[in-house]
Amino acid sequence: MVDAIASFDGNRVVVNEAPARSMRADQGRWAATASDGAALADYVQFCASALFAPAQSASWVSNWASATSADIVVATLVNDGCPALSLALEVVRRGPFKIARFTGGRHANGNFAAADPRSLPAIDGPAIRSMFKAIAGARPDIDLISLERLLPDLDGVANPFAALPGFPSPNLALAVDLDGGFDALLSRASGKRKRKKHRSQTRKFEAVGAFRRIEAGTREEVDRLLDAFLEMKEARFAKMGIANVFGDRQVRDFFRALFAEALTEEKPSFLLHGLEVAGKLRAVTGSSRSGKRLICEFGAIAEDDLAFTSPGDFLFFDNIQEACERGFGVYDFSVGDEPYKRLWCDIETRHFEVLAPLTLKGRALATTMRQGARAKAFIKNNPTVWKLTKMLRRKAAGQAAPAPAEDDN
Repeated sequence: MVDAIASFDGNRVVVNEAPARSMRADQGRWAATASDGAALADYVQFCASALFAPAQSASWVSNWASATSADIVVATLVNDGCPALSLALEVVRRGPFKIARFTGGRHANGNFAAADPRSLPAIDGPAIRSMFKAIAGARPDIDLISLERLLPDLDGVANPFAALPGFPSPNLALAVDLDGGFDALLSRASGKRKRKKHRSQTRKFEAVGAFRRIEAGTREEVDRLLDAFLEMKEARFAKMGIANVFGDRQVRDFFRALFAEALTEEKPSFLLHGLEVAGKLRAVTGSSRSGKRLICEFGAIAEDDLAFTSPGDFLFFDNIQEACERGFGVYDFSVGDEPYKRLWCDIETRHFEVLAPLTLKGRALATTMRQGARAKAFIKNNPTVWKLTKMLRRKAAGQAAPAPAEDDN
């Protein structure tokens, strides 16, 4: 069997032909296997009946692999011949290290690996470690498995990776409980003020032209909303002085394919919404469905003559109202603690991270990454330090190479 595997040398993607490799590790009644990207077909089949977060869906993983030519490794935990847990990871180079991580990198948030709900209660730490052992056998070049921004639970189902030693993610994730519907929500969240502001925004929009909320329903609308979002985000990141995590062409191709493919589903798993005023898109959000949750994966507003009207807040008002009408139990703003989220949110979630070194080099890198996470948590959880950090970052914009962005949304 021959498979195209992409490796990164820091500047370009090099595609090589390599034989598919597989390693099996037995742990009691469990068996673990690991193979290269050729196993993606099995992963897609498993996801048809598995529980998973959006960034571990078959659509996400397959489109990311296709758009970026990622070097994929798939590890599966099997119980009596039936898959119980599966990890689809991409292998990336960081300096002299190779790291296996969730596909999508910083774009993958609220992670929960694909799992058979019936098998989850029996999956323990030794069983998961047998998966890591299988990965090490199949891919001895990998130094570290890095599982970041893991959900503590998914709709009440505990994350099996919590059985391993981990540590808190630096960033909070914020959400709002939709129990009781939109009117009940507003009664708990300064509803009178929110309605008054929404009416005021409506009048301001009407003063300059017609306005409407759009949900992308065709490939052309997907392209239009994503084009507008990417332009908004590029301007925003430049203003903030941080690197544009949506700037790479392959990343943009991935999101186009992801949202376009979702249109073929009876209930699209990924959705794009936009607020159009006077013929121009002023705000765009990209969302995912996950059980009882509607998750805002990203959002942006146009820095133009109507920015003062807070079109993003207006769109969130309508998105949350519709989420209530469609029966969702939670509207999730995903990772990042921002004032506009705090206007709505009453749920705080602290994701966690698991690092599994596979080599001595990997142990050294894991120590560095844990220390880095603690430093980020200190900065972001100290309002004064975080405010100063953002101010200095903005001042440096355009004067030096921007630092990598930590939050995608």
